[in-house]
Amino acid sequence: MIKTRFAVFGGGSWATAIVKMLTENSDKITWYMRSSDAIAYLQTEKHNPNYLRSVEFNIDQLQLTDDINKAVEHADILIFAIPSAFLGSELEKLKVTLADKIIFSAIKGIVPETGLIVGEHFHETYNIPFENIGVITGPCHAEEVALERLSYLTIACADVAKAELVAENLRSAYIKTKISKDIIGTEYAAMLKNIYAIAAGIAHGLGYGDNFQSVLMSNAIREMKRFTKRIHKIDRNINDSAYLGDLLVTGYSTFSRNRMFGNMIGKGYTVKSAQMEMSMVAEGYYATKSAFEIKSKFEKKVKTPIINAVYAVLYEGKNPKSVFAKLTEKID
Repeated sequence: MIKTRFAVFGGGSWATAIVKMLTENSDKITWYMRSSDAIAYLQTEKHNPNYLRSVEFNIDQLQLTDDINKAVEHADILIFAIPSAFLGSELEKLKVTLADKIIFSAIKGIVPETGLIVGEHFHETYNIPFENIGVITGPCHAEEVALERLSYLTIACADVAKAELVAENLRSAYIKTKISKDIIGTEYAAMLKNIYAIAAGIAHGLGYGDNFQSVLMSNAIREMKRFTKRIHKIDRNINDSAYLGDLLVTGYSTFSRNRMFGNMIGKGYTVKSAQMEMSMVAEGYYATKSAFEIKSKFEKKVKTPIINAVYAVLYEGKNPKSVFAKLTEKID
């Protein structure tokens, strides 16, 4: 295996899981966390104080820092797992160049400041060529990585060799990896599935059963296919695990923060109260607004009843019960 210097950016559950995966194959991983208190705790207690506390790290394998510039300087491949809503403010701290770096996004959302998926944001804002940009997507929950349950990742990059390099460094006895050239489609799919997971959660909170959930997910994958085809037309199989598999695990799993968020909305929480109740960011909340705005700009109309329904609930303040009653008439 080629020895490559990796840096992971983020202090949440997915960043923690990625660091765990990388330590299976690398002697030293640079890990940027914004919180100096979390770093101090990790150095003494050997686990993240806030997320995946069952994961114990060999501290000798970690180069911990709260200086984003040092983290960038120390690595060849940068893996970002910072919530999309906060990525822009974190990148504003940069004083060093990204020009010679390979960047992989493990973020499932849209950068609010630009309305772009993370790969496009790095390309447009920092002039990073697409062959130096990649995506890490599921189906894979951080909590199951912590438990070392068999999980699957798709690594996408226009440069297949770089995708394979990252895949090789993440692969282990409990992590299976595959590669893809569909960087745009996989990243949009990772964003969209969070919206559909919120829809699944709202439906569950409203009391809809498994029969409706299966119809909802069946319609969601078709809606995803229409959306991604309009964004980036390429020969892709929407039934592959990076699309359908990731949608299903996010829509059905009890580990899914987006489903949890939607479930709270369905049970009567306001958007603000649900956000305050959760300790983790539900990326689908921000993705809903961005997806709605993106599809509204399409020259030819794309049928997106599920995105429209979630947007109506989250951003127009409409009653979930009445919105989903109408949605049942629009899907089959």
